[in-house]
Amino acid sequence: MSVVFRFFSVLPLWFLHALGAALGWVAFWASPIYRRRFLENAALAGYSFAQVRAGVAHAGRMVAELPRLWLGSTPPCQLVGQECVEQAYSAGRGIVFLTPHLGCFEMSVQAAAQRWSVQHGPITVLYRPARQRWLARVMETARNRPGVQAVPTTLAGVRQMIKALRRGEAVGLLPDQVPPQGQGHWAPFFGRDAYTMTLAVRLAQQTGAAVVLVRCERRAWGRGFVVFFEPLPASLDTSLEAAVLQINQAMEHTIAQCPQQYLWGYGRYKQPRPEAQASTGAPA
Repeated sequence: MSVVFRFFSVLPLWFLHALGAALGWVAFWASPIYRRRFLENAALAGYSFAQVRAGVAHAGRMVAELPRLWLGSTPPCQLVGQECVEQAYSAGRGIVFLTPHLGCFEMSVQAAAQRWSVQHGPITVLYRPARQRWLARVMETARNRPGVQAVPTTLAGVRQMIKALRRGEAVGLLPDQVPPQGQGHWAPFFGRDAYTMTLAVRLAQQTGAAVVLVRCERRAWGRGFVVFFEPLPASLDTSLEAAVLQINQAMEHTIAQCPQQYLWGYGRYKQPRPEAQASTGAPA
């Protein structure tokens, strides 16, 4: 499988996106559970299927583009709104980049690392190793691309993120990802309670880091990507519960900028899995 993965990494982006779009529709019609979740999540957010039907193809594109993003040359990418990032770095603050499951979130980290890592240090991200040995090897190489430092989803990994922020570096998180039991808080997301990670809030509160919202949109016909940066509208509340709600509201705002590329089929409202890990809220 690793040979196949590497073969796809050299194919042009337009071809991978075309293939991925077709696979996305196959998955949509082949899986009643996935299809129902896609439609229910979109409707809960106030979108009709006609408004977000492009998301079916974009889900497939997300999968098909991974070999190129992990092992191939970096596709063209435009940055918009990077002034808020420059201001945070100039003030000597670390940065917590937050992006939902929208567009090419893998590319958002690589683009930011290309732009700022040489001057301000790497961007640290959490990752969970794959169970398949071949994929775990690929991911280990891919997650540690130039300017990106991948750390495990353990207390030790979280401590590395805190240390990076205190050095004035940046970290990246997907705050709409459902965390394990005991590492989140139930808060409204598009009007329905969703188990939401507290890690993003704790990192910012413990280190005084700036919170920057990020989204990476795919351009049509495989012409690359556009990454948008935006500051959090207001400072995080000192209350953990209120701050978690702020993050969810910020994710809703970000998704509303490009709902056609959000992963509506993601199980955002699922119950958290039980996991015997130390609390990620412990100080470094």
